[in-house]
Parts: sequence; C-alpha cells; structure tokens
Amino acid sequence: MMILKVAIIVVWELRKVVVAQPVVIVVLEHRKVVVGIVVKVAVKKAVLVAVIIQPNRPVLIAVLLVAMVVRILLSHPVARAVVIVVIWLAHKPVRQLAVVHVFQPVWDSARVLVCLDVKRDAGVGAGVTIDTNVEVCIRYLLKMKGIKKKEVDWKSGMAKNITFIVTKDCQLACKYCYLVGKNSKERMPWEVAKQAIDYVLEREEDFPEESVVWDFIGGEPFLEIDLIDKICDYIKVEQFQRDHHWFGAYRFSFSTNGINYHEEKVQQFILKNKEHLSIGITIDGTEMKHDLNRVYKASGRGSYKDVVRNIPLWLSQFPDASTKVTISSADIPYIKESVLHLYALGIHEVNINCVFEDVWKAGDDRLFEEQLLMLADAIIDNGYYRDYSCSFFGEHLGKPLDCKLQNQNWCGAGMMLAVDAMGNFYPCTRFAQYSLRNKKAWIIGNIHDGIDKNKLRPFLTLDRCTQSTQECIDCEVASGCAWCQGENYDAADTSTIYQRSTAICKMHKARVRANNYYWNRLLRKMESEGEPC
Repeated sequence: MMILKVAIIVVWELRKVVVAQPVVIVVLEHRKVVVGIVVKVAVKKAVLVAVIIQPNRPVLIAVLLVAMVVRILLSHPVARAVVIVVIWLAHKPVRQLAVVHVFQPVWDSARVLVCLDVKRDAGVGAGVTIDTNVEVCIRYLLKMKGIKKKEVDWKSGMAKNITFIVTKDCQLACKYCYLVGKNSKERMPWEVAKQAIDYVLEREEDFPEESVVWDFIGGEPFLEIDLIDKICDYIKVEQFQRDHHWFGAYRFSFSTNGINYHEEKVQQFILKNKEHLSIGITIDGTEMKHDLNRVYKASGRGSYKDVVRNIPLWLSQFPDASTKVTISSADIPYIKESVLHLYALGIHEVNINCVFEDVWKAGDDRLFEEQLLMLADAIIDNGYYRDYSCSFFGEHLGKPLDCKLQNQNWCGAGMMLAVDAMGNFYPCTRFAQYSLRNKKAWIIGNIHDGIDKNKLRPFLTLDRCTQSTQECIDCEVASGCAWCQGENYDAADTSTIYQRSTAICKMHKARVRANNYYWNRLLRKMESEGEPC
C-alpha cells in the first residue's frame, strides 16, 4: 500500500488567495483523473503549500475533513488555510499536470481556477507553481484532448456579435460622439454580466452562428478592466465546461481611446488573452485633427499626445491592427494629411467613416471630394497602395444595385445582441437610451425574462429596399452607401426603423467621384509600369 506523502513548498509573496474549491486534475503521463487537496497556510508574506499525495479514498476524505477544521481555526486575515487541490503522484516524478474543471467555481468572491504545473524531471514536491491564468489551464486542456483551434473567418459575417456596455463613463468628451449619456458613471455589475452570459450559453439552439465575438464598449471599456477580465475568464471556462460549439471559436473585441492602454492591468489582460483579442485604438490623424474633437472631459485639453505614445506598443502586439477615423464637418480640411500621418505611424489599415448624423454644411461635399482627390494622388504617387489601405477607396463602390440580388441589410442591428448595466437587451448599442437624442430606447428583453422575439421581428424584415425611398433604390451609385439603423430610428419622423436617413447622401456621391478617379489613375499607372492588376 502506498504511503501518504506530504511535500512542503515555500512560495514567497503569493499575491492571490484562492477560494477553497475541489479541482479535478489530470495526470497526463498516466491518463488518470483524480480529485484531492493542497493545504495552503499564509503567514505574513510567506505561504506554505502542502501538496498531499492521495493513495486512496479514505485518506482523501480524512484530509478534506482535517483541512476544513484547519481552515476554520486559521480564519485570521494573516493566516488562512485554503483547500485547493489534491494531486495523485506516482512513484516516479510527474512530468505534466493540467486542470480540467473547477467544481462550482465561486466567481463572485475570487478567481478559483488553479493550474499546477510540475517542471520536467522535478522531484516530488519540487518546482510546483500555482497559476490563476485561465488561458494557461485551457491550453493544457486543448493539448491533452488533442483539440485543435478552430480556423474561423471573423469577417465572414457568420459570427454572432454580443456586446457588453460595461460602463457609460469615459475620460473624453468627443465632440462628434453619438453617446448623449456618456457622462454617467453607471457601470455593469458582475452579476448582470454573468446572467447575460449564462442566458446566451444555455440557449445554444437560439444562437447557431459558427463563432462569436464578445464585444466590450463604453464609454471607455478599459476603465473597467477588472470586470472585463473576470467576464472573459468566466466565458472561457463556461464555453469549455458546456462543450459549447463556440469553444475555440470566440473573439474578445475592444474599441478603445487608447489612453490607459499601457497600464499594468490592461497589459496583463492582453498578455493572457492575446490569441483571442481584437483591439482597435481610435486616433483621428494628426495632432491638430485629433485634438479638434477628441478632448478631455475635465480640462478640454486634446488627447493626442496621450494616445500616440501607446501606438508603438499596440502595433508591436497587433501588427495588423487597424484604426477607425471619424469625419465630421470641421475635420474635412485635414483628411489627406491625417491618413498619411497614420501610415507614418505604422498603421497599415485606416477605416474612415463620415458621421451619420445630419451635421453637414453647404459645400462640405465639394471640400470632401477635393481632400479625397489629393489623398488619392498621394497614395498612388508614393506607392502606399501596395502595403496600405484606406476604406474611402473600394473597387465595388458606387455602382447601381439590383434590388433582388443585392438587397442585403448591411447594418447588423437585430442580428447583434447588446446588454447594458441594468440587464436590458438591445438589437444594437445604438438603440440604448444613452445613444438616442430623440427617441425612447428599443428594449427587446432582459436577463430575467429573456428576449421577446416579437420585438425583434421588424429587424428580420429589414433590407435595402424596405427602408429606402425610390430615389435611393434607383440611385446609380448606390453601392457602398452606408447607414446606421439606430440613427435611422432616432432621426425618423415616427417611431419606425423603416425610414432611412439620407444625411450623408451628398458626401457619399462625392466619395464615389473621388473613388472613380483613384481607380482610373491607379490602373493606368499599374498597366504602364507592368504591375499585375
């Protein structure tokens, strides 16, 4: 009969105290799954970890009972005994260990997922580390089970987008921002986020999309990095635990102002989740262009310097990252130099859009076209078209549409799902009250009662033709003319989503004229120089 063994390891300044939970451990070398405990006693800054090797079930029961008593006796804040894990160790050194599952994790009090890794060729009880990084543990699981990461085309349109409005607060007060309620300090409670996740994951048949993008917005989402970190850990464990078809086919997406991107907690989160992250930093171009609109709420000072210092770090982590530039009336004179400035910063993909709100003045379309023509010349003359892109220029932009063949609703409202701090569900964040100037919020349900599919029904009938005037349907340059369903609703004469706003009509036509110039000149240049078209 194997003798009960105890190995003592001193871990200096272990920062996180983990809630007492039994954990299933897989000993890969022996293909065994066992349950057990580790008794950890924290005394001042030192932590004694007793790894108890379990030879049989009676010993396990006895140790659990003793550990529970010890934990009660040592309830002083500086001396705690916490039941964590029991490991089965064979006579020879264990080469690899991996956590499979935490029984009833207590997410409300602390992180409880623990990964024990014994270094290769280590002796009994030597080289043991405790890791609360969920991603590390899941990688062990994937390796153990031979599960390969799903190859998912995130731009295919087959991903479900689920958005958490984690806060309405922001450091900035951008002048073009559509969030009319952005000065609120309201933040999402953890319990609301957890219930929203549970609601979605428990109804797999209602969310059949092949992949999912878990999106986080504000305000500024990284102001709530602790909450976001907790949410993402929970999503990863729950997707694995439920054997959900989204496990391995998920993405965490962020659009940030970039101000606190360098902070330690944000960087720790990025390091942990990098393989599943999409992060876009908004920088509007040159310092003058950026600081026209993106100013601090408290002081009115421009934010360019605080954002641009984080761009090298961001690009080192996400070399293919893109940025989003927003254009309003006051920004038009700076378009060309701003795009070229972003290229110079090392950003290869610049996505630009004109605001959908009716802010445009007489003559803006002519100034807009002039800027785009100068930008087109600069991109072609300097060869930027080979390695850089700008969304203002596209091959399929500005053509007539066949209402039968090209009748998609390019806005994702109704196909997406957003949840706010109160637990209300929306077809898109633009239908939440803090995004609307004139209308009441369009709530389609909540985390307690679920989604009312009747309130979603109007969105299922939306397409280009059902919401456009005959003039828009017959337009010879209709392709690429975008719209926002939330702005359509907010700007409409009645409470309808079928009345399309045409505030950007002249701007779109100016863009089409510049786009035609760009492609005609580029193709002539490539043909004359023998470049493949």
